[in-house]
Amino acid sequence: MASFVIEGGHRLNGEIYPQGAKNEVLQIICATLLTSDEVTVDNIPDILDVNNLIQLMREMGIKISKNGIDSYTFKAESVDFNYLESDEFLRKCSALRGSVMLIGPMVARFGRALISKPGGDKIGRRRLDTHFIGIMNLGADFRYDEERGLYEITASQLHGNYMLLDEASVTGTANIIMAAVLAEGTTTIYNAACEPYVQQLCRMLNRMGAKISGIASNLLTIEGVGELHGTRHTVLPDMIEVGSFIGMAAMTGSELTIKNVSYGNLGIIPESFRRLGIRLEQRGDDIYIPTQDTYQIESFIDGSIMTISDAPWPGLTPDLLSVMLVVATQAKGSVLIHQKMFESRLFFVDKLIDMGAQIILCDPHRAVVIGHNHGFTLRGARLTSPDIRAGIALLIAAMSAEGTSTISNIEQIDRGYQNIEGRLNAIGARITRI
Repeated sequence: MASFVIEGGHRLNGEIYPQGAKNEVLQIICATLLTSDEVTVDNIPDILDVNNLIQLMREMGIKISKNGIDSYTFKAESVDFNYLESDEFLRKCSALRGSVMLIGPMVARFGRALISKPGGDKIGRRRLDTHFIGIMNLGADFRYDEERGLYEITASQLHGNYMLLDEASVTGTANIIMAAVLAEGTTTIYNAACEPYVQQLCRMLNRMGAKISGIASNLLTIEGVGELHGTRHTVLPDMIEVGSFIGMAAMTGSELTIKNVSYGNLGIIPESFRRLGIRLEQRGDDIYIPTQDTYQIESFIDGSIMTISDAPWPGLTPDLLSVMLVVATQAKGSVLIHQKMFESRLFFVDKLIDMGAQIILCDPHRAVVIGHNHGFTLRGARLTSPDIRAGIALLIAAMSAEGTSTISNIEQIDRGYQNIEGRLNAIGARITRI
């Protein structure tokens, strides 16, 4: 098991480029199953979750070629269902959350999908009801083999339907869209997720011959077509990584330029960091963060304590709350961090408290952070990464801390961040992988 050793207290300086968006590319790769033509995808990040999905697709029988450092071509002429019934396939699915998005395209094109209960971060309850109910609404049948932990989903022909989703699930919406594009008739999805990742998926599918309207809204209409053809698609920059870099610059008092961020697709993220007192400027499609020795958390107009909480797009993504919580520990003032979606995502705060942060964990969903105003720095510590986003938050804390920190279980960070130590060391960090 690998670890990071971080020598804290070093300022960053220079430019850094965000990787391709993890949450988008997992959907896009699964969508290549919807056609037998070649689909080329550019700006694919070299991270563990994505690499595992690509390898899984290879073993399923998909022809995959690497065109360059971040470009792949996929050609799904057929699928090996014998492999899909194997224990090895089920084991790999259970370790990869993104594998659940194989269901929609598999059922739509091949009439059958097999999958185990997918894994991923241990951040609380992550139910699959939205996925399953939505695809059942299109006419699919579900069978669960409790002994093997196997879901089998079948449909001779999917049929369009109206559905109101019980929650605006991003992966659930993507799965239903991918099933509906080849269904017979018209599908209407209300309370659909409308994150840029879903918009990107819809636009790619339309270039492939799908008929999806209402893109960027929570009401999608999909007219089923008989087949799709190939296309080329470029993945957006990862908004979570952009937010992580903003947090790093603020915590370490660094001057940093984040390049090519696709600013129009960041939504409320820049403004959310400004509410913590962080100055940042849009310069074309870049974000410039000047050196800040102090930053002050805003209050609401009536003087009450600032609350930062997650919400469906265009609200703040829950994936950045861990980073914002860490950034608040060195701000001037106090803030309530309210993580509505996942009940285990704030449990890493005990590690920050051990480093000297002043945090009150109110319950599994809420924490009050009392900022140090850089009056004293965090202390180096031995840490363990519990999930991707807490892992990067702990890395930010360690980079700003006095002394040396060790973070173990960094495979969790590798699942979502490409060569993170190499890119950060190039602009002044001191991080060693052991």
